[in-house]
Amino acid sequence: MSMAQQKLNSLIEKYPLLKNIIDLEPVVWLNPNLRKTADMSGLPVGLEDMEHAEQLWQRFAPYLAAEFPDTAAEKGIVESPLREIPGMKEQLNDFYGGDIAGKLFLKCDNELPIAGSIKARGGVYEVLHHAEKLAIGAGLLESGQSYEQFSSDRFQQFFKHYSIGVGSTGNLGLSIGIISAKLGFQVSVYMSADAKQWKKDLLRDKGATVVEFEGDFSEAILAGRKETLTKPDAYFVDDEKSKHLFLGYSVAAFRLKRQLENANIQVDSKHPLFVYLPCGVGGAPGGIAFGLRQVFGDAVHCFFVEPTHSPAVLIGLMTGEKNKVSVQDFGIDNVTEGDGLAVGRPSSFASGISEKTISGIYTVEDQELFKLLALLADSEGIFVEPSATAGLLGPLKIQATDYAETNQIRMSTVNHVVWSTGGALVPKEEMDGFYQRGKTYLRGAE
Repeated sequence: MSMAQQKLNSLIEKYPLLKNIIDLEPVVWLNPNLRKTADMSGLPVGLEDMEHAEQLWQRFAPYLAAEFPDTAAEKGIVESPLREIPGMKEQLNDFYGGDIAGKLFLKCDNELPIAGSIKARGGVYEVLHHAEKLAIGAGLLESGQSYEQFSSDRFQQFFKHYSIGVGSTGNLGLSIGIISAKLGFQVSVYMSADAKQWKKDLLRDKGATVVEFEGDFSEAILAGRKETLTKPDAYFVDDEKSKHLFLGYSVAAFRLKRQLENANIQVDSKHPLFVYLPCGVGGAPGGIAFGLRQVFGDAVHCFFVEPTHSPAVLIGLMTGEKNKVSVQDFGIDNVTEGDGLAVGRPSSFASGISEKTISGIYTVEDQELFKLLALLADSEGIFVEPSATAGLLGPLKIQATDYAETNQIRMSTVNHVVWSTGGALVPKEEMDGFYQRGKTYLRGAE
């Protein structure tokens, strides 16, 4: 028996849930390493970093409002609505035989301007951060000047001499490609085999170079990193270890706090907030969960969701091996229809933080994603991509565990926020196909 096989066997022995995960069964894992907010010192980022990130978004707001009409109504702030979805709550109770206590909300990042997905937060932020740094270094930016000048020919000509690269399954590539090309950068998006054709077409249409790979997400990142770094004046956006992506996502916590206040939703120990976040490499949900814990402390409980075929962060956090193990090490194929969730190895940067900040992870089968998509469309008239529905089963999944009892939470006092991660840019015929597939699965389940 090889050393690698011995290690896997000992992990399976130590963590019996691994057997179910390898058998591709949907599971729920509650995190024994969750820290109280008071014990979360020593993290590589903090509240001050989040505040600086929010200030950068504010500085660029005039530029974004000028260049992206879909941000104009919010004066250049890239944000999505929070909607209560009582009809979907009813559907979940009826179809899955549940009884969800508390209100159910959808955080509609499927409607985010610029890129139509959660990746507009991290991806756009990191490129803006890089652009600002270059402009300041070249003496193009003087204190107090409006950032609208980033639209000028002078800035465009300047950025033309710089390259940006990113490895992606799709949505991060869209956000990086769209904002980089708009600023004038030479941008290359290295895409894995599971990336959708319409995303490649859209990127090329926006002026990005798309490089296709036969392999999965990790291979696209590896190749992208290697190729980008051979170019002079090149910058690689590294989804596996980027602090800037992480901080771009974290700012969502400040925005959600305001939205909850506007909706008269209290968040404290007596009125906890449960948040359900679809998870790929772990950067976006990790950044948001970190931000929420900074803003709401122990009153917020964050849960990640992964496909049964791509439980990368679950295996990494449960075993403590984090990015040292991949799902393929355990014979899991990493093949899923959940766009952006087909990731075999977790983010090294985000995992080290998430193991302290999140309450647990559950997995979901692809078929459920399509059923939930159709149920959401029928009950609320909201159309999202399949991966964006992953969080909708969260309230039922967590309610079925002893989590509330252990933490002395009355579920009737909980407000549930399901993070919807993408959908606005999906072509109509693709979305119709998703919906019909969901309806077929629902009929098969009757």
